Amino acid sequence: MTALDRPLTSTPALPRPTRRTWVGVLVGVLLAVLAVTSLFVGVSDVSPVSVLRGGADGDAAFLLVASRIPRTVAVVLVGASLGIAGLILQMLVRNKFVEPSTTGVTEFATLGALVTMVFFPGMAVLGKMGVAAAFGLLGTWVFLRVVRVVPVRQLVLVPLVGIMLGGVVAAVTTFVAYRLDLLQSLQQWSQGSFATVMQGRYEFLWIAGLMVVVAWVAADRFSVIGMGEEFATNLGLDHRRVVAVGMVIVAVITAAVLVTAGIVPFLGLVVPNVVSLIIGDNVRRAIPWVAGLGAVLILACDLLARVVRMPYEIPLSVIVGAVGAVLFLWLLLRRGSRAH
Repeated sequence: MTALDRPLTSTPALPRPTRRTWVGVLVGVLLAVLAVTSLFVGVSDVSPVSVLRGGADGDAAFLLVASRIPRTVAVVLVGASLGIAGLILQMLVRNKFVEPSTTGVTEFATLGALVTMVFFPGMAVLGKMGVAAAFGLLGTWVFLRVVRVVPVRQLVLVPLVGIMLGGVVAAVTTFVAYRLDLLQSLQQWSQGSFATVMQGRYEFLWIAGLMVVVAWVAADRFSVIGMGEEFATNLGLDHRRVVAVGMVIVAVITAAVLVTAGIVPFLGLVVPNVVSLIIGDNVRRAIPWVAGLGAVLILACDLLARVVRMPYEIPLSVIVGAVGAVLFLWLLLRRGSRAH
């Protein structure tokens, strides 16, 4: 039988795009559209036409380079890094309802910022971020110790323990700030907003971006840690070392966001949970999804904060807090009956 006599076989069909693929494409398109929109939304008239025309003094191009682009980049970095911080913390605690703002880490970092205002008022921003990161690291360690000591039978109660711990630390911080007449300065630090972000005042967020890269490199180890200490040890993994790396990632991201934009609640909680519902709990596969979806969510909230009461701007923490609280309650009601 020659080759011409052989029966023709059908060409194997190409795999159809799955629902995950379409969702990923949608997230990428939304990220690009929202990022471009963010460049041209604000009180000052900056449009593509005015930037291309330039003008006598080039105010539109200057404002775009000095303010709009840095703000958009900062928003994307904060959304991506906070989502990753929440994902890593959930792996360390083995609980889907925790993130820096529900475990006391953010409150400890705020206490560190207050310490710099009291004892080192002239310290550079990098030094303040280092002190806040050290206190955030302490807060992560304290929370992990409390969770181990306190017998919590239901997973939904773990974030409540963290919220109570953070409430105690926040109360102490507020009392000290009030006694030293630093309450207004502390509120300016802790209020989440990108209104003052411009060129030269957001670059420390690239350190948070670097922590995202570190999390990507160690992603497989965090996936194993999420299966339990005994399981990780049996596989030959140094559990304490991986936990220490995760604690550093969470603390540095929290501090970098705090000293640049303030407190942004619930973002690190809801984004990893939504991604987990779509693609599962594999950390390496989830990191780009979490980073992209976190950036999309915070970009949308930032645009909403700018346009709701234009020319005034609502603090971003108000918008993100409201949206995040609704999503948090939905996740609690959805998973609460199965948590044990």
